[in-house]
Amino acid sequence: MSITIEQPQVNGLPEKEEYDLVCVGFGPASLAIAIALHDRGIQPRVRYLERQREFKWHGGMLLPDARMQISFLKDLATLRDPTSKFTFINYLKCKNRLVAFINLSTFLPLREEYNDYMTWCASHFDSQVHYGQETVSISPSRGPSGQVESWHIASRDVVTGNESSTIARNVVIAIGGKPKIPAALPDLAADSRIIHSSSYRHVGPRISSAQNIAVIGGGQSAAEIFNNLQSRASSTSVTLYTGASTLKPSDDSPFVNEVFDPQNVDTFYELSLDAQQHTLQNNKATNYGVVRPELLERLYESMYYQRLHDPDERNWQYKIISWREVVGHEKQLDGRIKLQLRDTSNNRTSMSDTAFDLVIVATGYLRNSHEALLEPTKDLLETGKYEVGRDYKVRYRKDEVNNDSGVWLQGCCEGSHGLSDMLLSILAVRGGEMVDSLFPEHIASQSLTGSPNVHRM
Repeated sequence: MSITIEQPQVNGLPEKEEYDLVCVGFGPASLAIAIALHDRGIQPRVRYLERQREFKWHGGMLLPDARMQISFLKDLATLRDPTSKFTFINYLKCKNRLVAFINLSTFLPLREEYNDYMTWCASHFDSQVHYGQETVSISPSRGPSGQVESWHIASRDVVTGNESSTIARNVVIAIGGKPKIPAALPDLAADSRIIHSSSYRHVGPRISSAQNIAVIGGGQSAAEIFNNLQSRASSTSVTLYTGASTLKPSDDSPFVNEVFDPQNVDTFYELSLDAQQHTLQNNKATNYGVVRPELLERLYESMYYQRLHDPDERNWQYKIISWREVVGHEKQLDGRIKLQLRDTSNNRTSMSDTAFDLVIVATGYLRNSHEALLEPTKDLLETGKYEVGRDYKVRYRKDEVNNDSGVWLQGCCEGSHGLSDMLLSILAVRGGEMVDSLFPEHIASQSLTGSPNVHRM
């Protein structure tokens, strides 16, 4: 990593040495890029900015017994280069667990173990990562030609609030999603009795003191939380509300799984807009509002056990209520919350009989945070929208932005690149594609030598 040299002030902030690449966010997508750079022998001046104070993948949902939904072979390296040191298999070997894992006879490791695998990978790049840095804006910087040749990335220390600025020729934005809350409920910051599933593991005291908890959602996260609460809060009544007719199983059968094959990104990208939307809708059952079949069976057994002891579902401690969408709320004098519910089968609304001490929202994420970061670049866009090419590069006007400089998006391109854009399944391949797009001169050097080349920027 290059040494930072203080330079003249830019917008009141000290200007830094220019980097070849800055990745905003250091989650799985940026980690896959870091690994691909390492494996290809490319050594650019690179910096990773991460808001969290340490590497953590969905830390709020690292629940006991929660398993991955993809094969361990779809890790951060294997599909691109099975000989990489960053494969899940090599991680197990380094941790002296390879034989024991083989004895498990599973392709689906615990989510906690997979987080440890990625943390292990991330530790190899600690010298290049600035943790605790929240990026607040990305602004264009024009060169002598008048074209944009680099970008100023303004960030803020999450502890001290101190601001800093980094300059990069290329920027990758891979910041993940932000919690999606139903419009009928107040903002998370406005009411501590409402939390998003992403924070579930971190709110122990509120769960243990609650008498009644509502879980909103019908997907994997909602089901995992509903299941976990039955052991974590054994004396608490828990009600899960889903707008669907029932909890539905995810489809990960072999032919359906081909949706996530790396080569299918090309096919999807070339479809018309209408065909892309139709395809996304058809494939929704692979990822949205669905639950792993084995978890559904476990939940049904729990429901059956209650039925064995009391046939009246109204008396059950754990309830699953279908056909209900949250459309409003009513705060009680003691702070508890009643939910206004719309019956999605007949459109009638009613208020919940129960007032809840805690409402856990598992309704997914919004993937538009990049728009606020890139607001200073909006005038450069070709169409006024943050559209990207097949290589994930934002389409800025060519007369305004130098071809050797650009911004790439990761994890927010489902509409143009398909369902796999937000999933781990093709990150190994995509990391390699991103490196080839960011550093095309490396491809040229390899084609001349016929072998990998260590490229020093």
